[in-house]
Amino acid sequence: MTAVTAAPTVLIIAKEPVPGRVKTRLTPPYTPHEASALAEAALADTLRTALRVPARRRVLVLDGTPGPWLPPGFDVVPQVAGGLDERIAGAFAVCDDGPALLVGMDTPQLTADMLALVGGGGHDAWFGPAVDGGFWALGLADPSEAGPLVRGVPMSTHRTGAIQRRRLVEAGLTVRDLPLLRDVDTASDAASVARVCPSGSAFATVLHSLAEVAR
Repeated sequence: MTAVTAAPTVLIIAKEPVPGRVKTRLTPPYTPHEASALAEAALADTLRTALRVPARRRVLVLDGTPGPWLPPGFDVVPQVAGGLDERIAGAFAVCDDGPALLVGMDTPQLTADMLALVGGGGHDAWFGPAVDGGFWALGLADPSEAGPLVRGVPMSTHRTGAIQRRRLVEAGLTVRDLPLLRDVDTASDAASVARVCPSGSAFATVLHSLAEVAR
């Protein structure tokens, strides 16, 4: 494969932050509306960070309908049907030539510097491992290869990340590992992530406000 040095297409795969449909593992201790507020804040942080890095295109791959939380500068495309592996493959399918990076909405602590690691250095793939054994980012120099690399990987298990990374290596790709991050799944995760969010984080602000109300 030919190595590339180019600004990537940035893909953010997300659910519309609707109470009862997002961050259900945060309830309890949070109510569905509070969990949805945290999800919206995490998504807003992620979108804002994506706007701070050079990109050939920024795409929100959305399950649901855009709301006032979506800033200008993003194309919006619907997620395809199927499991998460199919939806990830479908997200990469909207890309044209050049590298592409996909991230989720569960890591509001990510920074522009982390995203800027993708697209150069002579690598074919970029992989962001998650503390829970999954992954928070997947980048490919050639997004057209995503289908066979992603489809069939069991999602939401403690081995998902290891299996996905092994797929990349077994395909002969040179892989650059990105920083290890914690997804926001539980209340404990939320507290840990808020402590390391960049200054001005909407997620950290909302979590702090909920804690103040609970006192």
